[in-house]
Formats: sequence, structure tokens, C-alpha cells
Amino acid sequence: MTTATRTTRTTGTRSTRSTARTAARTVIALDVGGTYIKGGTLTDGAPALEHADRWYTRADRGPEAVLETVLACAEELAGRCPDADAAGIVVPGIVDEESGLAVLAANLGWCDVPVQDWLAEHLDLPVAFGHDVRAGGLAEARLGAARGCADFLFVPVGTGIAAAAFSRGRALTGGHGRAGELGHVVVRPGGDHCRCGGRGCLETVASAAAVARRYAHATGWHGITARDVQRRADTGDAVAAGIWTEAIEALADALAVAVTLYDPERIVLGGGLARAGQAYLAPVRDALARRLTFQAAPDVTEARLGDRAGCMGAALLAHDLLERERERERS
Repeated sequence: MTTATRTTRTTGTRSTRSTARTAARTVIALDVGGTYIKGGTLTDGAPALEHADRWYTRADRGPEAVLETVLACAEELAGRCPDADAAGIVVPGIVDEESGLAVLAANLGWCDVPVQDWLAEHLDLPVAFGHDVRAGGLAEARLGAARGCADFLFVPVGTGIAAAAFSRGRALTGGHGRAGELGHVVVRPGGDHCRCGGRGCLETVASAAAVARRYAHATGWHGITARDVQRRADTGDAVAAGIWTEAIEALADALAVAVTLYDPERIVLGGGLARAGQAYLAPVRDALARRLTFQAAPDVTEARLGDRAGCMGAALLAHDLLERERERERS
């Protein structure tokens, strides 16, 4: 893991763009993931992102290169939306939302990276910063599958696995801002090594990356996605069926722990695997139900915003930032 120590910054481009303002404010939004950087813009009252796009993260190039790509993506969106009022960016891993630091993002190689400050300097805009999963949960709470539900878990299963626990409508961050790392709950003690330094973490068994990797290791077939494994399992591939079932059972083990601790009304499953629909949701529900005794069984449903949730959440954080500024101006 490398700590990015960027010493020079490009000058902000805000001076080259119009500073005109309209009543309806528009923000730039970025969701930095291990595979893709997703982006777009959102105007007050608009039902969906505009200028939506995605770019490969290519984290194998190192933390500095990833940061340069993030800034370039932001600049591209700023060029498409020259009158943006603010920006929002969300990142994975452990974040310090108050200081704007990406404390530890293993999939990006980031350690103590001041993302908020660097993006604000680059764009010459106020920037809201947050955790990708908590932001996705916020979007699902306001616009998606968790509307009207005050206590729920948002669990995206993609390259990695995390969770956002919402209690009475607010995301729980924990005493050190590290709540929700469901992917690093040990479900198979002594199992595969995890990038976090542990062994047998949920991510090593149930993430999309793990499902694809384990199938490739077992069969020698490379270039197969987790959804491909699910489809092969459905057509009678015994190896695929075993790996797919084990991923669901491991996820249910971790969800049972979360249900016991948080007592959610609903679990909203997101990420690529959830897009398999009932082929994924139904066995997860069944496996979770088998593990519950005294606990109230939550409703398990698919996220409504899909892979746009994190980006929508970033936009909502930016709009919230602007609203707080408005309130300060009024007071």
C-alpha cells in the first residue's frame, strides 16, 4: 500500500468556465470503484444523472495514476457542465468524511489520500466527500428501494463487499468512521488470504471477483465473470454450482450476523450479482432464513438504482453541501 504524496497540483479550471448561476443548481458526481470510475451531473429536481459516463480505474497502475485519472474524469465532466456549483466524490474502503481523507482503499492502493482537497483545488469548486456504500445507501433511501424504511442495510456485492447500516434514517459511521466493512467479516476461518491482511473474509468467497477467481482456479477457464458462473451453474456445471452456492451460503452467514446486530427492517442488495434477480435473491433469502432463530427476518430486495447508486449518492451529498451553504447565508 502506498501513501500518495502529491506535491504539485494543476491549477483549477474554474476561471475558464462561466460563473453564471441559475436557481436550479447542478453538481458533478464521481463514484470511484475498483473496476470503474462512474460519473455524471445532477440538477435540482432532475430524476436521473445527466452526462453519465464511466472510465476504467486500472488500479494496477498505482495510486498516483488512479488519482490522475479521477481528476481527469472530473475535468471532463466539468467541461460538459461548465456552470456546475459543486462536486461530490465517494470512494471505497475506510474514509474520514470530516477531513476528506481516503484513509485506506485497498482496491485503489490509496492510503491517507486527501481526495476532497485535491479535487476542490483542481475544479475550484466546493466538494462533498463520502464513503461509496454509505452514499449508495443514501441514494436508495431517498430515491430507491429503501424509501420509507428508516432501518435497513444496503449491501452492494461487486468487486468487493461492504454494507451501510441505516438507523432511524441515518447512516452509522462508527467511532472511527469504519462501520460497515461486512466484506471483512471472517466467514471461513483459515480460508483464502484477503487484501486486508486477514484470511477467510467474506470478500474472498462471496464477492463477484472471488466467484470468478475461484472458478478460474478450479477449471482453468479465465475471462469468466461471476454472472457467467451463475449461468453455468443453472445449466448443470457442477463446479460452477458449488462455487455459486458457497458464495450465497457465505453471504448468508455474514448477513445473519448483521441482522443479529442491527435488526434491520430491510436488506437492499446491490452490485453486479444482485442484477441476476431471483436467481440470486431467492437463495440468499432462503439461506438467511435458515440461520435465523429469534431474529425477525428482514425483507431482502434488490437495489433499485443499480450501479448508479454510489454516483447518485455523491450528487446528493454535493446538493446537501450546497443546501447547508444556503442555510448559513440565510442565518
